[in-house]
Amino acid sequence: MFIGTRHAYFTPEEYLNIERISPVKHEYLQGQLVAMAGASKAHVIITGNLSALLVNHLRGTGCISYAVDMKVRLPALNLFYYSDLAVTCDQRDRASNEDFILHPKLIVEVLSDSTEAFDRGDKFSDYKTITEFEEYILIHQKQILVEQFQRKSNNLWVPQIYRAGDTIEFTSINFVCAIETLYENIEQLS
Repeated sequence: MFIGTRHAYFTPEEYLNIERISPVKHEYLQGQLVAMAGASKAHVIITGNLSALLVNHLRGTGCISYAVDMKVRLPALNLFYYSDLAVTCDQRDRASNEDFILHPKLIVEVLSDSTEAFDRGDKFSDYKTITEFEEYILIHQKQILVEQFQRKSNNLWVPQIYRAGDTIEFTSINFVCAIETLYENIEQLS
């Protein structure tokens, strides 16, 4: 089966098989494959910086941080999304040999012009259906700015904004760092 052929619908299993061999990553939206754009240098640096910090922070906690290439599956909605970074502390995700997770407690997206509206809107709305999901982080790459959304109840998500000079705190995993650490090695931010 080739991605170039026209198919009205791919099953989740067909999608996973295609994704394992495809040089281009795709998200899965109810049977349709949507190709993902490449990332900017700033996007890659921010994701790498945060990933390095979280791997060290989570060591020995039973939680695992997945960066870039791990899919989050939402079976009830028939979706697979790639988050920029996700943390799961659920043993079911650790025990599974699948190339996706089902129970993230923290999800991070680094915003780009082409994905910002989707990351803020439909994607966040879909992620909210995950029972274990507690915290959503949006990191801007053109300025030092991080937006945090914390679940306080099923329908209440409390926002918090962090700017230059602030200390960020991801409460779902007890992580704290200076916001500038995320932007280390990026030149000319406004």
